[in-house]
Amino acid sequence: MATIQVQPRPTPAERSETPVHVEIDEAIAVFIETIEDWVGPRSDWEFVVREGTEFGKANNVEGWLLYVSGTQTSSVLFRFDQIDRADGMQEDLVLTFEERDGIAKVARCTSNGFDVELFHILTYT
Repeated sequence: MATIQVQPRPTPAERSETPVHVEIDEAIAVFIETIEDWVGPRSDWEFVVREGTEFGKANNVEGWLLYVSGTQTSSVLFRFDQIDRADGMQEDLVLTFEERDGIAKVARCTSNGFDVELFHILTYT
């Protein structure tokens, strides 16, 4: 297991704003790296990894992916244990969530925003 430093969960004022260390599985580390690599060169995109709700447990991290352009802001917040695949292609980032029997939820990120499909039929060629 790897250990990463994340933003603390926004909770009542009695909690410190000090970054939190969380142990994560290798698969989650790969997902985080894939998303960070895709977001990095894109000025309209931001990615934040923060503490989840299961304090003190391994893999207690959430991802917050934001697209901000002018006055428009869109975001998707997810737990990394929901992700089955993160594909950072040259133009698009595709996050596949909760795939079951060839059907999944998908967030497809592009240079000018993103689309979310809550019932995406996966096809394999």
